[in-house]
Amino acid sequence: MNKAMKILIIIALVVVVSIVIAIKQQGKNSASAPVVAANSDTVTAVENLPRLVDLGADKCIPCKMMAPMLDELKTEYKGRLEVAFIDVWKKPDEAKKYGIKIIPTQIFYDASGKELFRHEGFFSKEDILAKWKEMGITFEKTTSGVPVFERYVYRPAMADSRPKEQICYMCDVDINPKTLVTVKTEKGNVRLCSPHCYFIMYSCLTEDKTDFEKKVTVTDFTSGAPVPLTEAAFLAGTNKNGRPTIQAYANTEKAGQTQKVSGGNIIALEALKQNELSHRCGFCDRACYPQDAAKVFVSGIATWGCCSHCALGVAARTGKDIEVHEKDRLTGEPIVVKTINGSIASLEPSTAVAWFGQRQKPNGTWGSAGCFHQGFFTSVENLKKWVLEQNPRETGKLISIHQALADKMKLLPEQIQKACKIGECSPK
Repeated sequence: MNKAMKILIIIALVVVVSIVIAIKQQGKNSASAPVVAANSDTVTAVENLPRLVDLGADKCIPCKMMAPMLDELKTEYKGRLEVAFIDVWKKPDEAKKYGIKIIPTQIFYDASGKELFRHEGFFSKEDILAKWKEMGITFEKTTSGVPVFERYVYRPAMADSRPKEQICYMCDVDINPKTLVTVKTEKGNVRLCSPHCYFIMYSCLTEDKTDFEKKVTVTDFTSGAPVPLTEAAFLAGTNKNGRPTIQAYANTEKAGQTQKVSGGNIIALEALKQNELSHRCGFCDRACYPQDAAKVFVSGIATWGCCSHCALGVAARTGKDIEVHEKDRLTGEPIVVKTINGSIASLEPSTAVAWFGQRQKPNGTWGSAGCFHQGFFTSVENLKKWVLEQNPRETGKLISIHQALADKMKLLPEQIQKACKIGECSPK
């Protein structure tokens, strides 16, 4: 055999061996990381994409909590991430293939089929995305079919040209001269739209409150004249929506004249103060009316969230799972949020979103606009209508309720203790 022939044979053998090794390696990868379809629990071939496989059962409570989140991931990251659920009770052999011990178990694979990470137990959507990012894999949402609305703080639909003295320091509504409350401070007068907003402010103060009432004047509802808070009589009632109303008068005689016409109860300052401070936010301890607040259940005990975001904050303050019952700020439709281990466990309806009201600070940065500018909505469409048509001065952005909770859970204990505290009461 000549030399040329030997070289050709050697080259041929090298090629054959290389092909065999490649085939074996491919088979090894396939065996170690079964490929699953995004919308079924059967093993099938799919594109070479990062994959998340959730192994559980349709009657397992944590698994059921994860189901809507997996559906969101499938929709929002279609074409970028493969997501699959395998019911191991219906397909017991699958648990053996994946070597799982408990359900649910989530297994993360890269695009080549290599296992990167696995997690046992409930795993929130935000935590799943954070884990992918930690491993160097990030995704952009699929915008097709996904509503997007983020009108950032820089351009409100309508500029606020109202004189500062006509705007309530607490809630930013127009002040009715008949219900004006004025608090005197070293830096000027703080003007509030009602006695209720005064008690909200009072509940948030961190200064010594001894004789604080002496700094305050209310307005006689009939004459419009200022009256020292400590000398006024108050007529308490309810409006057609069942929300408390408070009118201040110079004395009980004037209050009685209105009472004969409109009804209500005449009460003194101390009794009014007890009523106003009887319901407090479970997160920031701010005074609130139950009619305005979200209801929050912690270990079966009910408390309040003065706004939707503070309601979520109860999970951060207590370190416990909570259930929030809130209303759409446009329609009043119910929204129910349940948490587990500091993440969203379920959301009804699943289309619900949050408005994060923001305001520009003097240094040019942006921060929370306060509790009166936050809210939940059952849909993006409701949020748009509320902002653009009913509240054109609002500045902020749409965020997911998952993100709203995640923001609260990131707060440090000292930040939670200071939440919604006014400190020195000075006009802005």
